[in-house]
Amino acid sequence: MAGAKKKKIFIVNVSIENKPFLNDPEGETVLNDLILKENYSDIVSVRSAKTLLVKILSGNEDEALFKVKKMCDDLRIYNPIVSNCELSIRKIQSK
Repeated sequence: MAGAKKKKIFIVNVSIENKPFLNDPEGETVLNDLILKENYSDIVSVRSAKTLLVKILSGNEDEALFKVKKMCDDLRIYNPIVSNCELSIRKIQSK
């Protein structure tokens, strides 16, 4: 097919974390039971998050991010009431 746009494989980083107004027991445990006990006193806060690495075939970065965000929303990968979902391109691979 002449003039067809070559698609690339994008690795999209999907980070899902509790909204700031919610407690984060896992982050608090890491901070209090590990970091502060080992005298890393400059660390003031830790928040935990889930990360998904999604490989997607797409024509460009914007399209890749749009498709992955739509998938996360449509499939309820995260709960928008209690979680934030941030996406970024981690890497681009040739097909």
